[in-house]
Amino acid sequence: MPQKMKSPPARATRKGGEHPLEDEVQSALTWLKRQSTRRTREGMARYGIPSDNAFGVSVADIRVLARRLGRNHELAAALWDTGWYEARMLTSFVDEPKRVTPAQMDRWCRDFDSWAICDTVCFHLFDRTPHAWQKVAKWCDRREEFVKRAAFALLWGLTAHDKRAGDAPFARGLLFIERAASDERNFVKKAVNMALRSIGKRSPALNAAALTVARRLAASPEPAPRWVGKDALRELTSPAVIRRLAARRRAVAAGTPSLSAETP
Repeated sequence: MPQKMKSPPARATRKGGEHPLEDEVQSALTWLKRQSTRRTREGMARYGIPSDNAFGVSVADIRVLARRLGRNHELAAALWDTGWYEARMLTSFVDEPKRVTPAQMDRWCRDFDSWAICDTVCFHLFDRTPHAWQKVAKWCDRREEFVKRAAFALLWGLTAHDKRAGDAPFARGLLFIERAASDERNFVKKAVNMALRSIGKRSPALNAAALTVARRLAASPEPAPRWVGKDALRELTSPAVIRRLAARRRAVAAGTPSLSAETP
């Protein structure tokens, strides 16, 4: 039976006490452990998430704690270093994007061991940093499975969250996508596919460019790029996407553009 949720721990003060940061980390871990359920932990396996270093806490509960703790770069670093799955998920909502460094992004990325950690950190933290585009270019050709996935999860997140970017960086992203589409590993292949579909929904011009790439991939004799291309084509030519892009075109013509990219 799930335990009744208790109030999140009070935020530790930055002054006073001998080890306030360590106390806050332990308080957060204690709260997370109290929210854990065997059912949640056992269910992680069904989604390909390792549970060796997990309590078994839902993302909804993790976000409750994150709202209580607020943004704190030092706390996020300390939580990550605990190695607990839920603590690392928590960092996505606690760290301060402007204070995240390129070295930190590389270090954390090397620690990714599941799509859940990879995508959550990329969608809710890394894609809000000033280094996001740099890391897409750096990671897209890496051999490590979850580092490479991170490049495309990050690109996927940027389609929704980078409101200032024009079409050019996403068009360059299509080059990375076409190059990586031959990777047959499931977690890479699916992220490449999602990045392609998301770019194709961002604007009419990008839709046309993404369709060109998708058609080339769909015609490939290799199974991985063929799947990526065909699956993207199904969505990018669907009536729902066509209507969304038409609305975007009208909005741009009226001088009130609004992004139509799907939020992760």
